Amino acid sequence: MLPKRAVTVWGALLAVLLFCTAGLAISLNRLLLPVDSGAVDEAVMVEIPSGASTERIALILAEEGIIRSALVFRLYARWTGQDTRFIAGIHLLSPSMGLKEVVARLISEDVYRETAWFTIPEGFTVEQIADRLAALGLVERKRFLELALQPPDSFFERFPYIGEIERAQVKYLLEGYLFPDTYEIASGAAEEEIMAIMLARMEFVYKDAAADSGRHPAMTMHQVLTLAAIVEKEAGVVQDQRLIAGIFFNRLAVNHALDSCATVNYVLGEAKEVLSGLDTKIESPYNTYKYPGLPPGPIGAPGASAIRAVFNPEETDYFYFNSKRDGSGESYFSRTLEEHNLNTLRAEENSRKRG
Repeated sequence: MLPKRAVTVWGALLAVLLFCTAGLAISLNRLLLPVDSGAVDEAVMVEIPSGASTERIALILAEEGIIRSALVFRLYARWTGQDTRFIAGIHLLSPSMGLKEVVARLISEDVYRETAWFTIPEGFTVEQIADRLAALGLVERKRFLELALQPPDSFFERFPYIGEIERAQVKYLLEGYLFPDTYEIASGAAEEEIMAIMLARMEFVYKDAAADSGRHPAMTMHQVLTLAAIVEKEAGVVQDQRLIAGIFFNRLAVNHALDSCATVNYVLGEAKEVLSGLDTKIESPYNTYKYPGLPPGPIGAPGASAIRAVFNPEETDYFYFNSKRDGSGESYFSRTLEEHNLNTLRAEENSRKRG
């Protein structure tokens, strides 16, 4: 047996050891806690350089006030096996995060990226899209139009249907294929990236409309978008789109000219409410007063509702329509040319009343 004095000494040493161990555990636990648990609304953009060591990352986090101890961060990362998984880039971190959450964020691919937003309205032409994006500082206009005329080879592999377009007939190969919508893109995205996003969106909307079609027309994607673009421009209100699509199908069925003012305006480069007799005689394959059938390609970017209208046209015996010109955006519909002429006079009277 140990002498009584020795037992007392060893007991004291054990007590000191336990006290120190408990103190160390408390200190370590404190170092794992958030720097400021109350700073839940505070976000810090912390950039982790490519190839940075765990030691360098720890120092950056400590300097930014995200962690309490660089040493504890390194030990924790190594102990949990995360020290080789940190992803370079900008991470949104907060002093309110504990060490476990900080490490989880740093190995997540959800890195912060600066983004830009833009909106393209339905019916916009490629040139209008280029103007809008250039004004926002997102593209170089000339470069954008060059790509719309001659897309890169990768586009033909990813979107093979654009390879079926008759290049010699259309002004821009991608006219009508850049879907009008609101987009969020990475800041600094190249023209090709922006176009690819818009093409992919058009492909998705088109396929969704085709799958939901009640009466699938025997038309190619190019033909559907061509007619949808005309419907988009001719219908002043969405509720008229299916009926106007039905009228155009009636005309196509008997090889009657579409007589679309919108297609002539595309050639003129302006939006005339009423065309002159000379306008309707302009020489262009897009002049649907002069040439029956569909024009060579879309005259703008149709929206989802116009595309759906072509896939689901309203069955009707109407053969003519014209804008009421009363500010409502609505149209008059007629079965005969005589009715149409009367409605044209009504529209002119409405226009005069509006001043």
